[in-house]
Amino acid sequence: MPAPMRFDARYYRRFYGGPGKTHSASEIARLAAGVDGLAAWLGVELRSVLDVGAGTGLWRSWFRRHRPEVRYRSIEVSPYACERYGHELRDISRWRARERFDLVVCHSVLQYLDDAAAERALDNIGRMSRGLLYLEAVTRSDLPILDLDKSDTQIHVRSGAWYRSRLGRHFFQVGAGLWGSRRSPIQLFDLEGPGALESRR
Repeated sequence: MPAPMRFDARYYRRFYGGPGKTHSASEIARLAAGVDGLAAWLGVELRSVLDVGAGTGLWRSWFRRHRPEVRYRSIEVSPYACERYGHELRDISRWRARERFDLVVCHSVLQYLDDAAAERALDNIGRMSRGLLYLEAVTRSDLPILDLDKSDTQIHVRSGAWYRSRLGRHFFQVGAGLWGSRRSPIQLFDLEGPGALESRR
């Protein structure tokens, strides 16, 4: 089944409704607050955010409530989610905005794309980034800790090394799911990130 057709109302009821939902509003609120705080700590002023695969719009809800001055743009490949939650219908593996963003959120998206599409998506994200990327994607090493009752297992599972090699073209790793754009003003001391000084070069 093509991905846009797969992410229909039934999919959203299964993974985003009821007690078995993948992410709750309170969980995403804590995550968004943490990312916002770390951005400030790292000297990245968040004036614009792109949310890739925005789903039910939980990140948008947090920014509207706590950072209403931030210009927020959300995209989705699911026609259902776009109509229901008010996102732009875009495929990140085929679309790139002309503008650059201070924060790009890519939360549980890339594992739904095959290798070629995921690589194009990372390149598009990298070219639109000027500050931080928050990335969550399931890797092979994550499988033993994956909550199978809440998780969609119809995904492409790759190694962490696969992602890191492609992320390294545009980003350096900060930690806690954050990647700094090579265009960003971020300066890390040696012990502040995984091999921070080496990866920054």
